[in-house]
Amino acid sequence: MQKAKSQKLSEGEYEQRILELAKAGLTSEKMGEKLRQEGIHPKEHNKKISKILKEKNLYINPDLKNVGAKLERVKKHCEKNKQDKRAKKEVDRIFAQTRKLKKYFKQL
Repeated sequence: MQKAKSQKLSEGEYEQRILELAKAGLTSEKMGEKLRQEGIHPKEHNKKISKILKEKNLYINPDLKNVGAKLERVKKHCEKNKQDKRAKKEVDRIFAQTRKLKKYFKQL
């Protein structure tokens, strides 16, 4: 894989690119990865990606998003496979994990 050439963007263009990626449904970590692949280095700009998203009320905590997606996948599996007792137990465990994370991030 070739290294992408570094691009210089103004702060406004940088924020605009982040908002485009947010509307595509990417988390802040994935946005950073994508920008680096395009040759745009977030470190060269003053604001962090998550701060820009928080200002625009588009920030979704990646931990909560990932655990929520996992919960949906296991629930879907449980609906197809009603006899799978282990998966039912896993749904309860993941739901508890989601609840704990929400409580933790509410404290911050």
